[in-house]
Amino acid sequence: MQLKEIHHVPENATPLRLQEYGVGVFESIKTKSALKKAIKKNLILVNGAIATTATMIIGGEEIAYHQLPENKTKTRLVLKLDVVYEDEYLAIINKPAGILVSGNGFKTIANALPQNLKKSFAIDAAIPQPVHRLDYATTGLLLVGKTNSMIINLNQLFEFKNITKEYYAVTIGKMETNGIINSEIDGKPSMSSFEVVASIVSERFLFLNLVKLSPHTGRRHQLRKHLLSIGNPILGDATYFLEGLQLKRKGLYLHARSLRFQHPVTNEEMCIESDLPKKFTKLFPTNDMQ
Repeated sequence: MQLKEIHHVPENATPLRLQEYGVGVFESIKTKSALKKAIKKNLILVNGAIATTATMIIGGEEIAYHQLPENKTKTRLVLKLDVVYEDEYLAIINKPAGILVSGNGFKTIANALPQNLKKSFAIDAAIPQPVHRLDYATTGLLLVGKTNSMIINLNQLFEFKNITKEYYAVTIGKMETNGIINSEIDGKPSMSSFEVVASIVSERFLFLNLVKLSPHTGRRHQLRKHLLSIGNPILGDATYFLEGLQLKRKGLYLHARSLRFQHPVTNEEMCIESDLPKKFTKLFPTNDMQ
C-alpha cells in the first residue's frame, strides 16, 4: 500500500467512532460510504494499526489513509507541469489555473506528477503526492512529497506551522496600506495579514491593488473569504465577489508566490519563489517584487 493522506486529530477532540469522525477529513474520501469502503479494505490506519468502523477517536491520534497499488494499464494523464525544484525526497511545481490538485477526477495535478517528476531511489519511495491544497483557480507553488517519510514530515511541518506561504493577489477597491484580518471562517478562528504593494486607478473598479498576503491559519478559501469580508474581493473571483464588480473570463488573480521551510532531510533552509503570471504584470508592469 502507498500512503495517500494523513490527518492528525486535535488533542481536545470530542470522542467519536471513526466512521463518524473520519467523514471529510481526507480530500480523497468525501462521503461516509466511501469512508466505510476504505475501512473495510483495511486502508485506514489509526496510530499505525488497521482501523475498523468501531475504532474510537478520542484525541491526539494519527489517522493515515493508504491506497492500493495503481493498475499499471491505467491510462496515463499527459499534462506538462512546470517543475521549479526537485530532489530525491520532494518537489515543488508551479500549478496552473483550472485544474484540481487531487480528487476522484482523472485530470488532477496528483495524477500528472509521476510523468513529470524523476523516480526517487530512496528506500521508502512512494507515488509523488501533494501535501497541501491550492484552489482550482489558484496558480503557484505546490509542495510534493516523493517518499513516505517525507510526506509525513511535510504534513507535520504544516501542522506545526513551520512552513511559511506567501501569496500575491489583485484586489478591488481602496485598501489600507496593511493590516490583519481575523474574522472567523466556518466558526473557526482564522487570521491573514496583508500588505498593499501597489495600487492603480481603475475606471470600472475605482482602484486595483497588488497585495502580498500571508495566511496564518489554513481554512478553506481563507484568503478569498477574508478579503471579501473587508470589502476588497480578489479580481476574477467567481464565488466571493461584490455585486456588479465581478470580472469574468479572466480567471482568479491569486498566486502562491513563495514557500519557506527547513528541508526535513538535508536541513537546508529552503526559500522557493515563482514569477507572477503575465496577467498580473500586465496590470503592474514596473513593480519591484521584493
